[in-house]
Amino acid sequence: MLFDTHSHIQFKSFDKNRKNVIERAKKAGVKKIIAIGTDLESSKKAAEISIEYPEVFASVGIHPHHVFSYLSRHSEFISESYKEILKQVQDDGVGVQDDIRHLEDLFSNPKVVAVGETGMDKYQYKITKYSNYSVSKQFIKLQKEIFKMQIKLAIMYKKALIIHNREAVEETLEVLKESWDKKLEGRTVFHYCEPDKRVLDFAKSHKIYIGVDGDVLTDKIKQEFVKIIPLDLLVLETDSPFLNSEPAKIKTILEFISKLLKIQPKGFEKILFNNSSYLFNNYLLK
Repeated sequence: MLFDTHSHIQFKSFDKNRKNVIERAKKAGVKKIIAIGTDLESSKKAAEISIEYPEVFASVGIHPHHVFSYLSRHSEFISESYKEILKQVQDDGVGVQDDIRHLEDLFSNPKVVAVGETGMDKYQYKITKYSNYSVSKQFIKLQKEIFKMQIKLAIMYKKALIIHNREAVEETLEVLKESWDKKLEGRTVFHYCEPDKRVLDFAKSHKIYIGVDGDVLTDKIKQEFVKIIPLDLLVLETDSPFLNSEPAKIKTILEFISKLLKIQPKGFEKILFNNSSYLFNNYLLK
């Protein structure tokens, strides 16, 4: 049995062929797919898709890239202090706190099994829907605050935590050290994990899973990184539709890594499925 622990099967790019994509995944042996939310709208869609398709479960959250939306709604405050920005986005009718409450509402759906993706992102996106996008100090501080809010949600509702980190290892680990709770052990994953020993060391000491994607097929640095990840902390994901992927490609990723690690595919498949199920509190074994 195969398991795609991170996809965006609810995204618009799958609207015309979602049923066929899921059927191809099933034929490839994929039994479970997690649809990951990146903002309130996509989180609601993930929850809806999970009801429609038995194989699909949902995670709801606010991606650090989309934290910029709270600044862009109040562009006149971007140059002001962080505290003033946070107060403004919380006090108006479309603020952070409102969106967090709406995420909480989605937990009424029993197939919503995780919070995220959330985390930190300092990458300067060249293609983005946000005008005047820039990685300012205020933006990073707001990312941290909203990351902390979502960590609290995962702890409070006993959900898995899906962590995004892009070019922000120090900031990500800083927030985790400050907000960590033992309840998160075995319930957290570094999604699309950067090949950074600091991240791996923190993962090993806090029982956090490492998510590996299709880039491992061509990325030599990632291939070397996979070799030092403990098997009991490894899970696979496609991050589809990114990387020109879809959930069925989990099979290709698994076969490649099994050869890389010189492990029998069937035994490896069982290890990965058990890891993935444990990550989501064994709910998906039912």
